[in-house]
Amino acid sequence: MRNFAAIDFETANAKRTSICSVGVVIVRNGIIEPEPFYSLVRPEPNYYNYYNQCVHGLDHCDTDDAPTFPEVWAKLAPRIEGLTLVAHNAAFDKSCLRAALEFYNMPNGYEFLCTLQYSRREHKFLPDHQLQTVAAYCGYDLTQHHNALADAEACAYIALTMPEMN
Repeated sequence: MRNFAAIDFETANAKRTSICSVGVVIVRNGIIEPEPFYSLVRPEPNYYNYYNQCVHGLDHCDTDDAPTFPEVWAKLAPRIEGLTLVAHNAAFDKSCLRAALEFYNMPNGYEFLCTLQYSRREHKFLPDHQLQTVAAYCGYDLTQHHNALADAEACAYIALTMPEMN
């Protein structure tokens, strides 16, 4: 697979609709495009739990003035049109996207592939299959884990090194 969009969502709380940031890296013809996409998002519902804040470091100060998911998606959807979405632990990212699209009554139909599942199947020798571990094994230094754009970049790099994804 040479054309895809690596995507990562961060959420404000346990609700999948509470997307507070999104990062996307687009790969065409096996080359990462030079302009990635990142945006903060005003979460729905708009509250943060302590655990999520500790994971990604975002809170109300970051997103109270951020655009809503439909505003962000209106900018992003044309960029990823026709591309398969790739995520590390795609079940999470797919559930966030599906929940947000359903909440806002927006069309869905995106196909996902998962670098986590691939790693579990092909790299059984790794001590774990967390994004930073797999990224390091593939030669990518993920220094800003849980920043949506950094995670999307790591996922894109991983996907490019996996033979089934090329």
